[in-house]
Amino acid sequence: MSGFSRSTIGRKYAMALSAMFLLLFLIMHLSVNLLSVCGKDGPFNEASYFMGYNWMVQYIMQPILVFAVIFHFVMGFVLEIKNRNARPVKYAVYNGNANTTWMSRNMIYSGLVILAFLGLHMYDFWLHEMTYKYIPGGGDPTDIARFWPDLHAKFAETWRVVLYVIAFILLGLHLAHGFQSSFQSVGARHPKYTPLIKKIGTWYSILIPAGFIFIALFHFLTQ
Repeated sequence: MSGFSRSTIGRKYAMALSAMFLLLFLIMHLSVNLLSVCGKDGPFNEASYFMGYNWMVQYIMQPILVFAVIFHFVMGFVLEIKNRNARPVKYAVYNGNANTTWMSRNMIYSGLVILAFLGLHMYDFWLHEMTYKYIPGGGDPTDIARFWPDLHAKFAETWRVVLYVIAFILLGLHLAHGFQSSFQSVGARHPKYTPLIKKIGTWYSILIPAGFIFIALFHFLTQ
């Protein structure tokens, strides 16, 4: 088992599993945030309060999520470095478009941009929430009605909305390759099922980012 985890195949398998977990998380995250378009008196505040104070979410699911995110990015960088070192001398003539897509060859760069975006996202929401919960005078943590106004206010500035939209577009490109690649890495490759996985991956990589973009634009345009 230890040899498998140190092998390239083992690392790709582990990275694929972390990717699948993150794919499920994105669906859940989008589902909760879509509730915000129902208005400040809608169910978004209650859903956010539950996610923020439920012990299972906070002390089990959240640490697993943090680990999955860190593991996915670190393993992605490790595999990229190993792939580059495995071919120290570039081919005299290399036509990347012949066998791979542009996105598959540049996953590392889209990943870096998404990682930078996660830093902004954590600053905007996670750090803000930690201030409410644990910093004396930071705010009233029992105020359930605070979540919608906090989210709405974040998208009042044009520059932040533009950054979010760009990040979600890159996320979509990243998912367009990553969705199919994760299934392929765990051996889900079959003439009967692979076309279906590709179709689901295409729709997933469009609808999930589009949903987040819709939320950002909704709050920006309804200021």
